[in-house]
Amino acid sequence: MNDFLPGLYIVSTPIGNLEDITLRALNVLKNSNIILCEDTRRSLKLLNHYKIKQKLVSYHKFNEKKSLAPIIQSIQTGKIISLISDAGTPILSDPGLILLKECIKKKNKNLSNSRCISNNNRC
Repeated sequence: MNDFLPGLYIVSTPIGNLEDITLRALNVLKNSNIILCEDTRRSLKLLNHYKIKQKLVSYHKFNEKKSLAPIIQSIQTGKIISLISDAGTPILSDPGLILLKECIKKKNKNLSNSRCISNNNRC
């Protein structure tokens, strides 16, 4: 059973060792309808290691504005969207701030379900 509400999940990924990831982060990724990532090639290494086969969508500084509307639409229609970066926590120095601000601005029920899943659970 999926215990996750629709919305945007900001998921931290390991900086070095692939095993430096929380069980909750893995569970969120496994239950996502779409995983937004900076570089699909790098993200696939992590996802393949844990046999996670969800849909990957490239999301980086060159396409984040253009991708915004379809992502927001997916969230509004009840999808679980995860945002990961190549390493660490998205938004800090990676794409995602524009998306998070739009989720806050829309104040839609599903958009307000945004959560941060970090390696130390302190986001």
